[in-house]
Amino acid sequence: MSNSGKRPGGKSSGPVAKRPRLVKTANPNGRGKSKTATKSTSKSQGDRDTKLKFKSPAEFFAENKNIAGFDNPGKSLYTTIRELVENGLDAAEAIGTLPDIEIFVARIDKQQFRTMVGMDGNRNRVDASLYKDVESVKERKAREAKEKREAKRTKSKDGSLSASGSGQLQTDNDDANDSKELTLESTQEASQPSQTSSKKGKSGGNDIFCVTVTDNGSGMAHDDVPNMMGRVLAGTKYCVRQTRGKFGLGSKMALIWSKMSTGLPVRINTAKAGSEVTNCILDIDIARNIPNVIELSRKENPSGWRGSKVSVTIEGNWSTYRAKILLYVRQMAVITPYAQFRLTFSSGYDNADSKDFELVFSRRTDKMPRTAAEVKHHPSSVNQLLLKQLIGDVKEDMSLVRFLTTQFVAIPRSLATRLITELGKGFTQHMTVGELTLNNIRQIDALLHAARFENPDGLCLSPAGEYNLRLGITKELKPSMVATHAEPADVFEGHPFIVEAGVALGGTGMKPGLNIFRFANRIPLLFEAGNDVVTRTARDGIRWNSYKISPNTDRIGVICSIVSTKVPFKGTGKEYIGDDSDSIKLCVKRAITQCCLQLKTKLVRQAAQKDAAQRKMLITKYAPDVANAVVALFEELEDPDRETKDVSDSVLNGKISRDILLAKLQDHVQQFDKEQAIEYATAHGRDHKTLETVFIARRSEQINYSPIWLEQPRATSTPEGSQQESAPVVRFSLLSSLQSHL
Repeated sequence: MSNSGKRPGGKSSGPVAKRPRLVKTANPNGRGKSKTATKSTSKSQGDRDTKLKFKSPAEFFAENKNIAGFDNPGKSLYTTIRELVENGLDAAEAIGTLPDIEIFVARIDKQQFRTMVGMDGNRNRVDASLYKDVESVKERKAREAKEKREAKRTKSKDGSLSASGSGQLQTDNDDANDSKELTLESTQEASQPSQTSSKKGKSGGNDIFCVTVTDNGSGMAHDDVPNMMGRVLAGTKYCVRQTRGKFGLGSKMALIWSKMSTGLPVRINTAKAGSEVTNCILDIDIARNIPNVIELSRKENPSGWRGSKVSVTIEGNWSTYRAKILLYVRQMAVITPYAQFRLTFSSGYDNADSKDFELVFSRRTDKMPRTAAEVKHHPSSVNQLLLKQLIGDVKEDMSLVRFLTTQFVAIPRSLATRLITELGKGFTQHMTVGELTLNNIRQIDALLHAARFENPDGLCLSPAGEYNLRLGITKELKPSMVATHAEPADVFEGHPFIVEAGVALGGTGMKPGLNIFRFANRIPLLFEAGNDVVTRTARDGIRWNSYKISPNTDRIGVICSIVSTKVPFKGTGKEYIGDDSDSIKLCVKRAITQCCLQLKTKLVRQAAQKDAAQRKMLITKYAPDVANAVVALFEELEDPDRETKDVSDSVLNGKISRDILLAKLQDHVQQFDKEQAIEYATAHGRDHKTLETVFIARRSEQINYSPIWLEQPRATSTPEGSQQESAPVVRFSLLSSLQSHL
């Protein structure tokens, strides 16, 4: 481009200056700037817009922290606790250890925080009007106007009450007026909030909190701590395996939020089995997405401690998210009854207003689910990018047949040979992965999606199990009735998944209607419930009334857990699972339906027992009247027939009296009740208990006998007078065997 510019008249003006000279011309729009200035400004603006910029993953998530669940200070506090707890659970379960998780949340006074970071904590304010927690003139006028309106409304209301009660005595009116004045004064005092409380409400009550989570997991290697805790999208869970964490983001986002809100680093103490304790204090370089290590040291571990302790200081809001945090820990205790959780909160106050507490969710069982196993990719779940990555991870001289059989599940050698033959021209059985071109990769990808393969099994998954699920529900919800069911493994986009469900009736902490508890890879989901596949299925896909359950009046708990190597979360925040997957939706519906069928059987049986008890009560209540009426009927019978004469004579002779008849009726009711109880116990035991043979013997090995005694056949007489052997009689003779041998 030329360095010369042109004036509006078209003549050359020589070299262009740094700023274009403005010439006033007649402008129909009334503007005084020339076209030269406009073009130059547009050019410079365009240069700024087209300047290429790069952002690191840490920068991106710092600017879009809501994606990871850090929407506001309150939710950031909740998400920080959640991510650190789940990391601890994964670390403990990875080595088959019963998890012990300790959560300590300590509020730090703002003045104490200023002193802690080296600021002047006792600094006096020079211009108080600059601060948001001081009431401005405009806010004061608005508050006073509101108080006047409320006072006027109260006075008019009291006046109408006084007019309606004018017939009362004057002393009563005086007392009423006095009480009105007191009421008005108390109303004004209550409607006038203090500056501190009103401003605290406006700012959301944000405080500084130190969150510390300690676990007894596997610990971290000394050299891996900086990258594992200070580099976004770095982790050990990038594989095809069921894990709670997946993105390598959670604990790093807590560090980023700490850097944004308080500027303080994270502190980590960790040790693997039989190794020294690593002490690490680190920050994160947002622009370069690398850890900024402040301190990294080792020290002796004489006690043999193993695990991790992570402490981070962040801004949060305990008052608004306290209920969510408690609900999260409680639901975690439901889905992991083999873990123990200890939640301690310190408010930072030493006076009577302190709201410190400690909650312990004790371990209910020692039975842990099987450990999730890492598996290879299923052919139907791959794409061209993944194929290129897998090819890049192996040696170039590896044959294509070996590549298909070793890098994928469900492809034996015979099937790999058939697939290569099906690929046709350009492919041979001895072809290596180094010879593959981009078009070859496209052909392989298309064939893998079109071919038929065996579905992956669910042996690699680690569901909670019906036993643990029932234990957790019983322990935390304490329902009056519960049913659980686990569906067989199914497949979604080449990834196996298992759905477990439980339906509870009654219990603590549940309101009338549907109370839905959702879990994914054994972590509670507390937000976005309305869009979740479990919520929509339970509300719209189940006909509760057909199972003798009222969805409006009964307190129903629907507990559903979905585990998979790839849970289809909506967003990185892991808030809910969409209902756009037909296979997952169908499995959820089947699991809940099976639980409802179990409950229906119990409810029908319970209703029959209730009807029998009601019938017994009515019969017992009216038995005396029935006895009196029957006896009176036979006493007044004038001409009894042959069938009733004997009964009538017995009544007249006193052999059958009112007391005797009443006793017979009561005996019949008792006998009927016993028969019903035996039938119920037999059916209940057959449905829910496993019968086992129990052998009782002395310590000596010389005496061996069975608990079942077989009696010898006995001869019986037939009507024709002949002798016939009867079938052997089998009886339980435990008492006889004890008397004979002990």
